[in-house]
Amino acid sequence: MSNIRFEQIEGKSLGFYALIAGLGGLVLAALGSAYYMEHHGHFVTGMSNRIVWGMPHVFALFLIVAASGALNVASISSVFNKKLYKPLSRLSGLVALSLLAGGLMVLVLDLGRPDRLIIAMTEYNFKSIFAWNIILYNGFFVVVAVYLWLLFERRMNKFSRKAGLVAFGWRLILTTGTGSIFGFLVAKQAYDAVIMAPMFIIMSFAFGLAFFILILMASYQWTNRPLEDAVVNRLSNLLGVFVVAVMYFVAVYHLGNLYLAENTGVENFILFDGGIYTKLFWYGQIILGGLTPTVLIYHPATKGNRSMLGLASVLIIIGGLIQLYVIIIGGQAYPMELFPGKEILEGYGGVAQYSASLPEIFLGIGGVALAIIAVTFLVKLLAFLPESLADNAAQNK
Repeated sequence: MSNIRFEQIEGKSLGFYALIAGLGGLVLAALGSAYYMEHHGHFVTGMSNRIVWGMPHVFALFLIVAASGALNVASISSVFNKKLYKPLSRLSGLVALSLLAGGLMVLVLDLGRPDRLIIAMTEYNFKSIFAWNIILYNGFFVVVAVYLWLLFERRMNKFSRKAGLVAFGWRLILTTGTGSIFGFLVAKQAYDAVIMAPMFIIMSFAFGLAFFILILMASYQWTNRPLEDAVVNRLSNLLGVFVVAVMYFVAVYHLGNLYLAENTGVENFILFDGGIYTKLFWYGQIILGGLTPTVLIYHPATKGNRSMLGLASVLIIIGGLIQLYVIIIGGQAYPMELFPGKEILEGYGGVAQYSASLPEIFLGIGGVALAIIAVTFLVKLLAFLPESLADNAAQNK
């Protein structure tokens, strides 16, 4: 990357400060929401003894999964030596760390007792997938930070490919661990499936790349820097492949569950008679977050249009949040089978009700705002962005 010139953005315009102020307001609202829930107790939320993971967990896991996928651009350049993506490696690492920071902020503040995180960080139960994820999240920060340092320090550039290989492996393990949270929960019929781990990996590719594309196009549009069509078109095609792959894994997951008689009930609940969860699955996850972006990316009338690519990326992010909502909330709402073959007439039986409260929603949005504000500040302070990505088509091999 010796012929690529990286520069900070000036960040002196009114729009820049308005963006910082707006994002800062959302972060403050998230902190206020966390205080309100901690002070009054979780009964002010929509969560209950049946729904213990609510909307904050949807946002937190989405950001954590997307963080792994945002590093995909850097991995392609370092591990697979694709020159077209090399100028984007720094930004890819920055977006990955920022998304993970936002996700962990939401996760920690949703604990009710954030100070108990100290216990989770100092006393490990290595039989728990949650304990392993604490190690994986902290390790991700270290590995990606070292990788970025090697990219910034010219004398150390020769080691960046090896560090990129380590980061590539680490992020795959991290997303596998996140998906395994659900794959190992045998008590919940909607979760107990090994395919959850690879499905979360491909979900991370789609969600993270969608975030990265939006940040990349916004950064170059707002700073009036040239952005080569070859770069955007390659990222667009890659995003389309990932979206189709997500729908494929979703289809395999549900068809596999339908094949097992014990999962017929939960599959009917999600796919056919689950009320809001069924509507969210078909209209939100499949149509809005899957089929529509695929059409926008590949249809001749919209292919190559940056506005349509931006719209497709936004829909993928919204669809991803909906997908995790169906997995996390819908999976908890369906009653556990405590007594196989028996019907519970009263008490624990029946579908659990959940309605997200405003504090939960603000806390989740605050995590997204923190991730974006981190990227915005750091591209102003450090040279993460190439001065130009024009005339880059010759490097697309």
